Amino acid sequence: MQLEPKPATFPSIRKALSFYRVAAYITGFFLLALVVMMVFRYGYGVDIELMGPEGFLALTPKEMITGINLSLVILTVHGWFYVVYLIADFRLWSLMRWPLWRLLVLAAGGVVPFLSFIVEARVWREVTGFLDRRERELAQSDVKEQTV
Repeated sequence: MQLEPKPATFPSIRKALSFYRVAAYITGFFLLALVVMMVFRYGYGVDIELMGPEGFLALTPKEMITGINLSLVILTVHGWFYVVYLIADFRLWSLMRWPLWRLLVLAAGGVVPFLSFIVEARVWREVTGFLDRRERELAQSDVKEQTV
């Protein structure tokens, strides 16, 4: 039997859901950028250079980069945003009182390309639907208690 969130936590769940949504989009975007960067790095032996001698944006062998190595920036930003994404996952998971496997699915969204967008859409739909339904039920039960 799964535990349900307490009505007192519904406002916190809505905030956690919004935070999760933003973290999922940012993490998903940088994961896709990371995939592109890995294709260039390991497929063609070049990194993405920003403001180097070749121009504003260039594909340059790693050892010849003199500008900003955008590949390293992508790696670092994705890594840190994945940590933020895991915090958002944990917060939403704990407030919703879901089983452990749901946390693992949420966490996988940050390491499997496109999965964060798919999981985010499903979670958003499921959680908002649950909250809306439970708030209507609670409002109806309050009305019934007041009329008695």
